[in-house]
Amino acid sequence: MQGFIHSEDSFSTLDGPGIRYVVFMSGCPLRCIFCHNPDTWELQRGKIVDAQELTDRILAHRNFYSNGGVTISGGEPLLQHDFILEFTGKLKAAEMHVALDTAGSLPIDVTSDIIDSVDMLLLDIKAPTAKKYAEITGQNTFDNTLKTLEYCASHNKEVWIRHVIVPGYTDSVESVIKLNKLISRPEYRNAVKKVELLPFHKMGEYKWKELGLDYKLFDTEVPTDETMRILRDLV
Repeated sequence: MQGFIHSEDSFSTLDGPGIRYVVFMSGCPLRCIFCHNPDTWELQRGKIVDAQELTDRILAHRNFYSNGGVTISGGEPLLQHDFILEFTGKLKAAEMHVALDTAGSLPIDVTSDIIDSVDMLLLDIKAPTAKKYAEITGQNTFDNTLKTLEYCASHNKEVWIRHVIVPGYTDSVESVIKLNKLISRPEYRNAVKKVELLPFHKMGEYKWKELGLDYKLFDTEVPTDETMRILRDLV
């Protein structure tokens, strides 16, 4: 089966445990104001790959990833349901550790089989409330993220929470306390093994210019180290 990918990274230590091969899928339903890869939004902007060929390319160097594995990221990988299900099946048949990096923005009743097929999720929670989530993403799918987390907890699926600290949007003490209370709910607590607060950065803003998109954060500065330290101490 064929799918659309944006890019690949053969050496990552930031996308799950150990050294990992990361496949960035094309296509995303969200329009996050801080997105550093808006060139992943449109599905068919990506290059076409075959699931078996992609798997073979990774397995040719499998010993290099013996303490890590493969992370499927995006874009939003859950959009390419059938391709991802086949791809993860091939990786698991080869006994590779597989992580899924997702915002969980699609309904759980159409994504649960993919979640079942991987070892863990890196779940990107865009905001601690539905109102702020809609402001940041342009969509009203906050409940889908929470239902994804709840499903993981009820099915013993490990989750690492990821949350971007954006000045003016998610960088207040109040916002992070709300996030902490959210992910500490009893129905989620079983799943959450790690929380990563990630600072907003400027590395992708040139892509907004090149694509002719309306970028609202050109004048936004990155969070200071001190701000990040204070906020990380809250979770």
